[in-house]
Amino acid sequence: MQINGFVWDDTVSTADDAKVNDPRNPLLVVLAVLLFAECALLVAATVYLVVELLIATPASLASALFLTVLTGIAAAWLGVIAVNTLRASPWIRGAAITWQVLQIAVAIGCFQGLFAQPAIGWALLIPALAVLVLVFTPSVVQATKRS
Repeated sequence: MQINGFVWDDTVSTADDAKVNDPRNPLLVVLAVLLFAECALLVAATVYLVVELLIATPASLASALFLTVLTGIAAAWLGVIAVNTLRASPWIRGAAITWQVLQIAVAIGCFQGLFAQPAIGWALLIPALAVLVLVFTPSVVQATKRS
């Protein structure tokens, strides 16, 4: 198509554009792997909570059910984020940042208090910080940018 002397062809792309928007960007794949690992751990926590509901008597059944359902919903949502990371969807950056901030808050809680578990705190904090760094890496931002 020609408009005012300019040839308009939207099928032309450069090799640089293909590299930037390639969903197989190595850092994007690492980000997805970390998110899938977090999702797998949340699924394991959900299964553990379901088993505990079946074999133990909770102090508050309503609280135990709510916590189990909430953990299952979080696992499903993190799975959606991880799958869409491989698709290089633009909205995953905000969703991943939100989840990591929540995870950091839980990690900080694990470092303090009467029942402090620093090992769990570090296990939550290190991947959360790694995901935050990856989300703000220029190649990941470029790969997930709206076109």
